[in-house]
Amino acid sequence: MVSSLVTSVAGTIEAIGPDWADISMGGLTLRVNVPGSTTENIGAVGQPARLYTSLQVREESLTLYGFLAQDERLTFETLLGISGIGPRLALSVLSRFTPASLASAVDAGDTGAFLAVSGVGKRTASRIILELKGKLEPDWSLGPATPGDRDVIDALTALGYSDTEARQAVAAIPKDESLPMDERVREALQRLAGT
Repeated sequence: MVSSLVTSVAGTIEAIGPDWADISMGGLTLRVNVPGSTTENIGAVGQPARLYTSLQVREESLTLYGFLAQDERLTFETLLGISGIGPRLALSVLSRFTPASLASAVDAGDTGAFLAVSGVGKRTASRIILELKGKLEPDWSLGPATPGDRDVIDALTALGYSDTEARQAVAAIPKDESLPMDERVREALQRLAGT
């Protein structure tokens, strides 16, 4: 569940740093802190971009954190619920893991996978695994949706299905890039109807 005042920003990329992006919109430029994976995939300066955001309020600052996908934002906010994990460490975890690979590492109890994250030792890795067990969304193990899949998922959610139901149905249809979108939607609807 998103509890942030600012849930997304869309605009033009004005500048990109190692762990931030400046997004210009309507005469206003917002600095959004992002994981490394986002800086690699957001696009180039001058291109349009949308980031799903989480606004974190501290005593002396308002800081906006942004992600390319909603499941990344949900993972970030879930990580913040762990004692001793702040926004910077949560971003480091998301620079190393996708939501799907994080869910896999937690399910496997793989503390070693977390040791590659800067600032995470064995004790913190064990705490992350312990506290995230059973808290991660089941559909994250499906992995990220491809752009073609995303179109089908969006069509299904517009028809009233949940994002999880839509992703599971799309994951169950054969991966045939030559199949037109309407055919893929039809196949997914058949799977959702149980036929």
